[in-house]
Amino acid sequence: MSEDHITLRGMRFLGRHGVSLEERMEPQPFEVDVTMWADLSAAAADDDLAKTVDYAAVMPEVARIVEDTSFRLIESLATAVADAVLANQARITKVEVRVRKPEAPLPGAFETVEVVLVRSREQA
Repeated sequence: MSEDHITLRGMRFLGRHGVSLEERMEPQPFEVDVTMWADLSAAAADDDLAKTVDYAAVMPEVARIVEDTSFRLIESLATAVADAVLANQARITKVEVRVRKPEAPLPGAFETVEVVLVRSREQA
């Protein structure tokens, strides 16, 4: 498996995800990183978009999932993103998705809550 990868880092969206009804009623901020592994050697050698991952197509797909769906768990949200990326980008062999929920309802000071998952084409 190639170690080449492309990352979309710090995508920001408003979504309605959370265990409580209150969390799902009002949009709240979510941050998403998507790292996609693929062999990028042909694209680099030929300077050809058709031979690489079209990351411009990935961000709108992530936005659609975060903004237009609702999950109780950010684990489920991250899985939906990973599944969509693998389904829609044939060159990707593995994807890592990080979902952060900086305004999670916790009883104290914290920076963010983050879920990280990795899926490969074999698992999809």
